[in-house]
Amino acid sequence: MQKAKNLNLKIVGNGKETLLLGNGFGTDQSAWDKILPSLTTDYKVILFDLVGSGKTDPKLYSPIRYSSLFAYAEDLIELISETQSGPITYVSHSVSGMIGLLASNRRPELFKKLVFIGASPRYLNDKDYIGGFTQEALNQLYAAMETNFFGWTAGFAPIVMENKNNPDLAHSFESTLREIRPDIALSVAKTIFQSDHRQDLPHCKHEVLIIQSASDIAVPVEVGKYLEKNLSNGRYVQIQSEGHFPHISAPELVIKAMEGFI
Repeated sequence: MQKAKNLNLKIVGNGKETLLLGNGFGTDQSAWDKILPSLTTDYKVILFDLVGSGKTDPKLYSPIRYSSLFAYAEDLIELISETQSGPITYVSHSVSGMIGLLASNRRPELFKKLVFIGASPRYLNDKDYIGGFTQEALNQLYAAMETNFFGWTAGFAPIVMENKNNPDLAHSFESTLREIRPDIALSVAKTIFQSDHRQDLPHCKHEVLIIQSASDIAVPVEVGKYLEKNLSNGRYVQIQSEGHFPHISAPELVIKAMEGFI
């Protein structure tokens, strides 16, 4: 159970079927707190933190090993293998979506279904592809993180959270961002934003529910539609939420979108 220990494993609920929840960049497993009560009545739910986030030991993070999402996928495979005897449904936010995709492509027998919330195979714009960012914009983001990390978190959090009428949401996200060691945050950001996993989409044979906010500066709606088009069993659902964290800002809409799928 070493991998489970390293990833700050927590198991709640007593259902026969298992859900595994994967957090996105800048958050930890606490990001699921608002939807968790709706899941634990019917499912066993496994929570963990990605290496470099939450309560994981910073010493476990290696910028060389985690220079690609495949390393995180290997961690996920080990975690599932240690804790489960049957396939799980993987519910993921942001970068954890592609981590789950890579893991399920490599070990399909470990997975039953996938849920993507604000997931993206590529964040950079490309020919005939809208990812949401230009390389110049990302270079500016990296420079801001390196120059004044805590100043950057104060500006970044409200932009991606949106929901201006509820500033506490942005403040909460800023707090979890600030818990990440600045050099790790910068390294992880580069790994995520420079990744391109479009070529891995067709290899996924599992059913995938794609939950997309109507307004998300990090992952525009075109990305969600691209996922549906390029996944053989993808189903796109757009919810009337704003920001990159609908499971935090509009948990009831996320729960409704998942009903009938998981």
